[in-house]
Amino acid sequence: MPDGRSIFRSPSTSRWDRQLPSTADGVRIYAIGDVHGRADLLAAVLARIDDDLDRRPVHRSIEVFVGDYIDRGPASREVLDILLARARSRETVFLKGNHETYVDDFLHDPAMLADWRSFGGFETLMSYGIVPSLNPNPEEQIELAARFERVLPMAHRQWLGGLQTSFMCGDYFFVHAGVRPGVPLEDQCDSDLLLIREDFLECTDDFSKVVIHGHTPVPQLDVRANRINIDTGAYATGRLTCLILEGPQMHRLRLG
Repeated sequence: MPDGRSIFRSPSTSRWDRQLPSTADGVRIYAIGDVHGRADLLAAVLARIDDDLDRRPVHRSIEVFVGDYIDRGPASREVLDILLARARSRETVFLKGNHETYVDDFLHDPAMLADWRSFGGFETLMSYGIVPSLNPNPEEQIELAARFERVLPMAHRQWLGGLQTSFMCGDYFFVHAGVRPGVPLEDQCDSDLLLIREDFLECTDDFSKVVIHGHTPVPQLDVRANRINIDTGAYATGRLTCLILEGPQMHRLRLG
């Protein structure tokens, strides 16, 4: 039996009664929600994935991460180290989250630190050994950006610059934030894929694929007819969600 609890369909998922969404043949996907600097939770999830694969081998497994690896939590640098190592041993897809854009923005415009700190940027800097003052003035912002550029490993910077904004497999479309209703998936713009909220979250339209996303924290896995939110606020709740998709089956990875 799969290592996790089967996700039953709520009344809002009536179209699934006719045809359940499915991955591509022979593919098992492990979809992981927003990590936000929680290296401890990420390591635990990856260990459970390895255990699941040992007990239930599959022809092809893909680990899909929906973005927001950094900020808020205490160990952003360690998270990136773990993910870079993971990519050397597993088939992985790393999607870009809006938080990943802050790194390059800060390096090019140190003044944006005032905004970045509101979204957990100080925690990211501290994970690289940089401790800002409580209210950095413009001169300190420039110095902090220069120090960050010196200590940021080139492998991290290249990895952040190479993140993709979406991934499709079978009947599923994976993205960080969501999609713009009424726009074909192939025509979506990056700003919507990284940032959209209400227009997407409140929409009940069929997007042609079931959208797997994060970005907007929810207390527990949120399964809808047209989308599934796997961001369970790991940095604050201690719950990093991993959803297993294989053929028409859907399960939550059990961590305890």
